[in-house]
Amino acid sequence: MNKFIKFIKSTIENLGMFFEGALDLKGNLTDKIEIEIDNTKDEFLILCFGDLLGIDIPTSYYALELLPHLEDELSGWQKRMLDSKSIWEQKGGDLDVDP
Repeated sequence: MNKFIKFIKSTIENLGMFFEGALDLKGNLTDKIEIEIDNTKDEFLILCFGDLLGIDIPTSYYALELLPHLEDELSGWQKRMLDSKSIWEQKGGDLDVDP
């Protein structure tokens, strides 16, 4: 009987954790996903248009073809990157790594 009660308790606990993760009741997962999306956009734009920040990138010629599609995001990204102390410090801080 004791094993059955432990089984029921663990099943209820596991179902609770499942629904908490599936329904995202606290909103933590949504925030983490949005941060990851922003980081991915920043990394893509650094690779394409890093020369605007003074980073020499040999693919700049090919990145010019993407410019008309990204012009809305580019000005905000450039301000955000120039306002930060160090791009690498910010990315390392996101991963809890000392630069």
